[in-house]
Amino acid sequence: MKKIEIGHGSGGRLTRELIERLFLKYLRSEELKPLEDAAYINLRDQNIAITTDSYVVRPLFFPGGNIGKLAICGTVNDLLVSGAMPGYLAIGFILEEGFPLDSLEDILKSIKETAQYAGVSIVTGDTKVVEKYKCDGVYINTTGVGEVIKPLPVSNVSPGDAVIITGTVGDHGMAVALSRDEFDIKAAVESDCAALNELLMPIMEIDGLKWMRDPTRGGVATALADLSESTGFGIEIFEDKVPVREDVRFISDMLGYDPLYLANEGKAILIASRESADRIVAILKKHPLGHNAEVIGNISAKFRKVKLRTKIGGERLLDMLEEDMLPRIC
Repeated sequence: MKKIEIGHGSGGRLTRELIERLFLKYLRSEELKPLEDAAYINLRDQNIAITTDSYVVRPLFFPGGNIGKLAICGTVNDLLVSGAMPGYLAIGFILEEGFPLDSLEDILKSIKETAQYAGVSIVTGDTKVVEKYKCDGVYINTTGVGEVIKPLPVSNVSPGDAVIITGTVGDHGMAVALSRDEFDIKAAVESDCAALNELLMPIMEIDGLKWMRDPTRGGVATALADLSESTGFGIEIFEDKVPVREDVRFISDMLGYDPLYLANEGKAILIASRESADRIVAILKKHPLGHNAEVIGNISAKFRKVKLRTKIGGERLLDMLEEDMLPRIC
């Protein structure tokens, strides 16, 4: 009998296969079919985007954030990269018997502060408690609703477009990995967990902006591989253009990780026309969260898949993550 594996939660190949072969078999709808970060729905002639997500990160508190901040940022960013202005959130908690109230209060404080910063209202919620040892303290589920400012369907993408990343990659994945104390490594790596309203809203008005994605589970490589499969186009990425913190790069080499596959919670991948790419990057760089924004590649019709041009002139394929290197990262 086939069973769920930990890799089914990686956001990579196994996740996509599970969704396509099982979930879509029974839950298919025109709104769900594109499998984007948020779905577009029409309510009385008003275009709305809606998204839902669950958060099971371990540990609950990590450098740069906690599960509460992560839940708000993740939901807000899913709406933003879909071209929607976040407005309202619903939030549900599954709490473990015996969980300290002081810790819950710290999480709720982060939720309040992050929601206020992102300009969203939490309008409904739910709480359930399970027996001790049946939950790792707290799990959080969120649903976000926003008004569509600029639809960004994957069908917008075309050959010749530029691939942009808004900052350094792999920060969140590395911060959470080191906070688990599984490695005897001391480094001041913090999660990039952040709501991206102020960074992304100024570029929504640019005609050349075509598509966005926040590269969380599976990182930049998996997000781009998914884009390649969805469009049928190839993607060429240049290793020397991809911004990576030196400490993240060094520790990744030590542990055998590839920063391109590590999760991010405060970055976005943008696809834009070549003519608009430099303007978009210039706008991004004006904000602290976009200081390291770069054009890292392009869309091509000459091949399929994602190709990485290495610093030494070589080439390797970047496919979807098969096994989850770091489960419970968000």
